[in-house]
Formats: sequence, structure tokens, C-alpha cells
Amino acid sequence: MSERDSRLGLTVTHRRYVPYAHAHYAGNLVDGAYALGLFGDVATEVCIRTDGDEGLFAGYSDVRFLAPVRAGDVVEVTGQVSRVGTRSRTVELSCVVVCRGRPDRGGSAAEVLDVPVVAVTATGTVVVPAA
Repeated sequence: MSERDSRLGLTVTHRRYVPYAHAHYAGNLVDGAYALGLFGDVATEVCIRTDGDEGLFAGYSDVRFLAPVRAGDVVEVTGQVSRVGTRSRTVELSCVVVCRGRPDRGGSAAEVLDVPVVAVTATGTVVVPAA
């Protein structure tokens, strides 16, 4: 391992359209677990890239639901490695709305947001097998 671990700062980003089938609440709101599931997908790719293994999610800390995610949104989910332990990795996670459906303009209308909306942030810990 080098003086500064090359895995630190590794960033993985996924984009996903949020289908209307995932709306659970009035106003086409999607539950917060949707973003946590996407965080798991990003963390899996982080583990594959850092350690050649899918790893396991050990837990979340500091989960913050800051803005709604709605069906018809396009979200960008990013994970960045902030700490590398012997078998654990700490990943800073964010779910940002980059496009939003505009049903007020018609059934399939949507727009790219000039200013993306940070919807959910969290810190996650993943573990990988011993080398």
C-alpha cells in the first residue's frame, strides 16, 4: 500500500430514472428506501473497483433526507471512498435530482434542472473479505 492509498477518493456515479411504479405517496413521492437501495448499488461497484469483490454493506450513519424524490425524476447517485481500513471502506453517498417530471405541463413533460437538488446524503460502511 502506498503512503496515500490509491482507493481514497475513488468515485462511482450511477444515474437512474425513477419510474412511476415506485411512487408510494401523494404527489408521486417515492419513499426514502429507494435512495438507500441505489446507495447499495453504488457501494457494490465501489467494492468491485477497490477490492475485486461485491463486499457487504455494514451500515449507514448520518442519513439525511433533504428533499423529495418523485416518480419521473432522474437521479444521480454518487459514492466516494473517504476512508480505507483493513477490511472496511467508508463511502460518502449522495442522491441528487438532475431532471424532474413536470406533469403540470403535460403527462410526459419533464425538464433538466438548472440547479440539481440534493435529496439524500449518507455515510456508509462496507466490508470486503480479507486479502
